[in-house]
Amino acid sequence: MQLKDKTAIITGGAAGIGKGLVRNFVKEGANVLFVDINEDAGLELEKELGAAAKFLKTDITAVGMEERILTEALENFGGELHILVNNAQASKPKLLLDVEQADLDLSFNTGLWATWKLMRASYTHLAKTKGTIINFASDVGLEGVPNHGACAMNKEAIRGLTRTAAKEWGHAGIRINVICPGTAAEDYKWWRENHVDEAKELEDIAPIVVFLASDASQYMTGQTIMADGGSIMLR
Repeated sequence: MQLKDKTAIITGGAAGIGKGLVRNFVKEGANVLFVDINEDAGLELEKELGAAAKFLKTDITAVGMEERILTEALENFGGELHILVNNAQASKPKLLLDVEQADLDLSFNTGLWATWKLMRASYTHLAKTKGTIINFASDVGLEGVPNHGACAMNKEAIRGLTRTAAKEWGHAGIRINVICPGTAAEDYKWWRENHVDEAKELEDIAPIVVFLASDASQYMTGQTIMADGGSIMLR
């Protein structure tokens, strides 16, 4: 098992990509504190996976959420943290000229700022374990997908944060990478309903995240990893 005896925090873990991540992390031997606002789905997944998965209902935009999440993970799973996965993010599709401040706030508060706060709060704990952080960006930022301006701005900001943190925190033994799935967030319900075959390929993302969280990727940091079936090939 690639993640045996490691403790992980996964945000947005009750549905979509996050749900697949929680299942795969537990399968690979990790103990997982997963966070979501969907209480029914979270408790159902917790019951399915047993003692290795602990659900915490928390809004990642709430003041002090990062300390609550860290406390729950450390108290439930032996006082150490090895992996942080910042998966939870929300956004509304809109053309740039229709984007309002509230739309930007939704994207950045659930994305960049939540990612930033959890990264900072986790720093000391991850430095002790030589741990790893996996952040989430998207093809909408890399491609400049129309109708997703707020999301694109947020996701590219997360990539910039990831690269800088990888250089600044590398001396502490912390690795930080960012993964870019295709247009697959839960918010894009219309996309998933009309692209059934592509949506099914989301099941292939979890093993990639497991690899980034494991010691097998110990020589990788600051990288943008595409998980989109080859749609975008970075140079």
